[in-house]
Amino acid sequence: MAEPAALECYRLHIIQPVTTAKDIALKLNISPSTVGRALSDDPRISAATRQRVMEAAVELGYVVNRAARMMRGVPSNLVGLVVPDIRNSFYYTIAHALSKCLEAEGYQLMLSETDDDRNAELRHLRELASANVAGIIIVASARPLPESARLLAATPHIQLLRRHQALGDQWFGIDDTAALEMATRHLVGLGHRNIAYIGGSPDLPTGMARLQGFRNALKGVGGARAHEEVGTPSSTQVGSDALARLLALPDPPTAMVLGSVPTTHGVLQACNDRGIRVPQDLSVVGFGDEPGFRWWGPGLTTLSLPVSELATASGLWFLQQLKSRAVAMTPHSAVSPVQLLVRGSTGPAPVALAAAPSRARPRQHAPQA
Repeated sequence: MAEPAALECYRLHIIQPVTTAKDIALKLNISPSTVGRALSDDPRISAATRQRVMEAAVELGYVVNRAARMMRGVPSNLVGLVVPDIRNSFYYTIAHALSKCLEAEGYQLMLSETDDDRNAELRHLRELASANVAGIIIVASARPLPESARLLAATPHIQLLRRHQALGDQWFGIDDTAALEMATRHLVGLGHRNIAYIGGSPDLPTGMARLQGFRNALKGVGGARAHEEVGTPSSTQVGSDALARLLALPDPPTAMVLGSVPTTHGVLQACNDRGIRVPQDLSVVGFGDEPGFRWWGPGLTTLSLPVSELATASGLWFLQQLKSRAVAMTPHSAVSPVQLLVRGSTGPAPVALAAAPSRARPRQHAPQA
């Protein structure tokens, strides 16, 4: 019985031999070494020959054997990006900006997601090292394993946002302490004294720095009452659960400042669900400036972070280091400025205490976050 055409095509496909440089050389009647040089853009090969080789490579379905190139000492064009959570707008914005920056110079980005798990982080770093990547850009976990530090020490790399001394002296980020201090002082200036902070774990460098900024802003403020809620920075549930606990207090806060993008999402959604009037019942300062934030309710007052610019600047600097082929990378630190965008979600402290959730009036005309 004859086999179905689709199955026959599949059988033919899987036994098709891999095209090599020798196949291209045979087709064009030139030497394999000439093909190799043409594919590597060797200036000794004429433009016409390079063009013929490239056309034949496309026609025959030739794919570069990276392992063979590495054995010949040809540098890799792969750069690893290691981040905690690609769902966070911080990280997908960074990935996009870096991809475009590196692509313009012939490099390709490889993305790894760790979920802030240091064991997963080590596995990804091992895989990237085994692929002989040209370099690694990392947003590290709270406590990277010693082997992770050793792997990074043997590979050109830079740190983004989070800074660990054990991982080297190349870092691009923001002044988290100054940013949260600025946001909290804005609420103090509006007369708020009972203020809450909801943010990431202080085990993370960024989490500790942001919490410190909140504390700094309330030092010496008469009558200040601070509430601190911290947890996993990538969880929206942290924000919504913390808001529920804070509003259940006998003397709930009249304002809050948030320390991560997912936390901001969680709080905004919970405010909608509970009918909390913003800013009448509660003033809110968010973190990050996603497009939807300006349309949420009265418009979200928030810390605007130059994420795309930071990623591009780090990528350009990293490319310069890779091209220099230096034995050790130059120590470098770069801090990008943060801007407080004041919109309608913050207002003067109410004379009366914030309404309890059970008595809060439903909000009118408030779109979902």
